[in-house]
Amino acid sequence: MVNFGKKLMADQLEEWREYYINYKMMKKKVKQYVQQTQTGGKNRDQVLKEFSRMLDDQIEKIVLFLLQQQGHLARRIENLGEQRVVLMERSDVSQICQIRQAYREVGYDLVKLLRFLDSNATGIRKILKKFDKRFGYKFTDYYVSTRANHPYSQLQQIFKQVGVVAVVGALSRNLSYLQDHQGSLANIYDYPSLILKDPVIEQINHSVQKLTHSTSFLQFLGQHALIVPGDMQSGSDLGDDKDYHFLSLLLNLVNTFLYMVNTYIIVPTADDYSVSLGAAATVCGVIIGSMAVAQIFSSVYFSAWSNRSYFRPLVFSCIMLFLGNLLYALAYDLNSLTVLIAGRLLCGLGSARAVNRRYISDCVPLKTRLQASAGFVSASALGMACGPALAGLLQTKFKIYGLTFNQNTLPGWVMCLAWIAYLFWLWISFKEPGHIATENSVSTQSSDSGRRVSGNLEGGLGEPLLIDAKAGQDEDDEDNDDPEESHTPATSLAAAYRLLTPSVKVQLLIYFMLKFAMEILLSESSVVTTFYFKWTTSTVAIFLAVLGLTVLPVNVIVGSYVTNLFQDRQILVASEIMVLIGIVMSFCFTPHYSVPQYVTSALITFVFAEVLEGVNLSLLSRVMSSRLSRGTYNVGLLSTEAGTLARVAADMTITAAGYLGQGRLLNATLLPSLVICLASIVATFCTYNSLY
Repeated sequence: MVNFGKKLMADQLEEWREYYINYKMMKKKVKQYVQQTQTGGKNRDQVLKEFSRMLDDQIEKIVLFLLQQQGHLARRIENLGEQRVVLMERSDVSQICQIRQAYREVGYDLVKLLRFLDSNATGIRKILKKFDKRFGYKFTDYYVSTRANHPYSQLQQIFKQVGVVAVVGALSRNLSYLQDHQGSLANIYDYPSLILKDPVIEQINHSVQKLTHSTSFLQFLGQHALIVPGDMQSGSDLGDDKDYHFLSLLLNLVNTFLYMVNTYIIVPTADDYSVSLGAAATVCGVIIGSMAVAQIFSSVYFSAWSNRSYFRPLVFSCIMLFLGNLLYALAYDLNSLTVLIAGRLLCGLGSARAVNRRYISDCVPLKTRLQASAGFVSASALGMACGPALAGLLQTKFKIYGLTFNQNTLPGWVMCLAWIAYLFWLWISFKEPGHIATENSVSTQSSDSGRRVSGNLEGGLGEPLLIDAKAGQDEDDEDNDDPEESHTPATSLAAAYRLLTPSVKVQLLIYFMLKFAMEILLSESSVVTTFYFKWTTSTVAIFLAVLGLTVLPVNVIVGSYVTNLFQDRQILVASEIMVLIGIVMSFCFTPHYSVPQYVTSALITFVFAEVLEGVNLSLLSRVMSSRLSRGTYNVGLLSTEAGTLARVAADMTITAAGYLGQGRLLNATLLPSLVICLASIVATFCTYNSLY
């Protein structure tokens, strides 16, 4: 793999070479600083001051050149605008075509400037990361916070690109005015949905999206799926058009939908089912949580399995879920709580969400990957809402051949039929991606030779088998980035954990907190509302369905509007505080607990937990190591494990609190949520400056 130093040199424009960050010089300086501090030549304060001054000089050089180029582009657009006004009055088509081409030339120069900016922004991030790693000192947090938040910040020009975006807007507006509807009043500002198909604008948009996070609705939904921007930009090239099979993608999304239905269809009736089997109503926590317990293990082997196949894990998932739902349905007639819990454990072992997410990341073309990611989240949200709603419709009771069909068992029977139908559709329609089939064929035919030259294959077939050791060492010293900066994926959970910085750990804590709070709210809803308000199963089902249906409209508002007005870290803190307010409002302080208090607090907690999830995963994708963006032990798996552990802990808390009596259940389960939420807020403020 080509290291960043060489890549930066190769990508530099010759005429602008002197204005790029001098990455090689700064790496040598970092190495010298390490040696000087070890020998006592300089103390840490001296090093920090010198390094700060040197990096300030590099950034100032970049920014002044950037402003100069922006001025050149702005003047060219201004001159072309004057010419355009004159030509539009004459309606000279040939001249209009020429001026449109002149605008395109400005666009191509703007693309060059955006790439220049991207290379330098990456260089700044990498040299700060290298400095932190070599010195074991979190200098990046201090440097970024002091420079970015200063009123005269030059760093904002690089990482926020306000001036460049203004040039993009001017160019887009003028090209839009000249395209197809010459002389009309159509305007990109009056019609935001107006699509400008000019190829230079497509290049500009791609460069801008690569340089910064897009704040569109689809991007916001894609972040929920944790199919991270790194994957979308530089991820696997396997997801090309020839490998893409829409029906296979649809089958993955249907699997996601059905699994979420399967998870939440039992929530309104789990307490009644446990009572019918002779257990306490609060044992519903064990029944609901047992699925999450099994998912802790299934997430790992499904993630590893998806390295070799997508079809076989999905088939296995269907079989496990069919058997699990069958046991869940039969437990009533067998009068066995053990069979009931075993059925839910089998359902958890069939959780293929890691496969669904991995398929989108690896096999969907880049141009449609964002929409597929949004589809993944939408399918999950729809399944979450449809599960309880479906349970509310299954309010009947009858017997066939001695088997009981009622509100407790029908969810199991319905899901059995759903998974059988899905398995049949999967078997006849799913297409294994071409790269998987090729890899499996090669590994079968050449396993022995593969073991002998595996190291060479990983490095590329063009690499020599033997290299000069000293030359390699010099290369490492001068140009190669640290191993941590490579894209080699982590090979174990322990290795993945070692890559977690304090910022990443805090984001995982936040994810744990929001999943814990949501699971407490959803899983105990039936017990709490029955005790305080005498709600029926149908009423609980409607309440949970309404909560689930808030997911998509909330994401539309946040993804389309709120993220355009505020930084992600600001939204993160505000959402945490609102979740805290929702939890506090949920406590029963008086003997008369009212429906408005419960419903209002539940909506606040649930809605802002959903907002928090999207922003949290967005920030997580930025602060994580690139080694956690792929492989079996990726950040998607880590976040899934954190969320699953939270669900398990929440469901076990409900069952444990049940021993205190249903009158104390609500406050006893909300107390841990309150403590964890406060801890996450404190941790967020401690790492706030690193979430840039």
